[in-house]
Amino acid sequence: MPGEIVRKTITKKTHDSHPNHELELKNYRKPYRCDGCLEPGHGPRYRCDLCDFDLHEECMFTTPTTSHEFFKGSTFKFFNQPPGRCCVSNCYDCKRYCDACGQAINGFVYHCEEKGWDLHPCCRNLKNKIYIDGVEFRLCNKVSQKCLWCKKRKLSNGVKDIPGWSYLAKSDNCHFHVYCATEMVLESWKKGPKDSNCLELENLELELPLQANLFRRRGRGSKYLRILKFLGSILAILLGDPTITLACLFVELVSK
Repeated sequence: MPGEIVRKTITKKTHDSHPNHELELKNYRKPYRCDGCLEPGHGPRYRCDLCDFDLHEECMFTTPTTSHEFFKGSTFKFFNQPPGRCCVSNCYDCKRYCDACGQAINGFVYHCEEKGWDLHPCCRNLKNKIYIDGVEFRLCNKVSQKCLWCKKRKLSNGVKDIPGWSYLAKSDNCHFHVYCATEMVLESWKKGPKDSNCLELENLELELPLQANLFRRRGRGSKYLRILKFLGSILAILLGDPTITLACLFVELVSK
């Protein structure tokens, strides 16, 4: 896919954002906040233990320019902070949002100067098509059906000009906002301890709460297990953790 980078593994290296110490490749099985893009991460990261500083691999090894097949013919330049920001860090008028996940841009970003589009470093790896058990989940930004998570067609983050990306599987009648996958992670971290209404991921100290309405109607059929596998795939991209795989799927319904 355009913009996709194949790298030889580097275990230690300095970075312009943290020049005083080398960052070392670590694989702690716990969540962190990337100090580059300021977005959630999990698992492998480049870290300075002395300074408690972490970077996604995608933020450690950025490129001057990149592209994405969803935005054909467009070039994105790398910026270490959102372009156009005024002197007030929390100024609402110059706030920028990722055109993929719909979340705010607070740090590292790929920006298309011609169109004004923005992508988080990890979000640029979202693929146009993901195949799970032979079913195609296609990336799109306009849908006519409600998201399985938030039960809405459009994002509910209040940003009118950022529709955000969705994945749609027509054969499974499934629509899921990329934004909602990120919200699932943030909700999980806030809740902390296990509850009985969660999805477990292998070697992952992260439990994703599942809304009962996702499974209430048809129980544990192959369609719904396929949707959970799909969620694991996009979370692996958004969290910068390619080792995430689904290990155990179980749902305790809130109401049957």
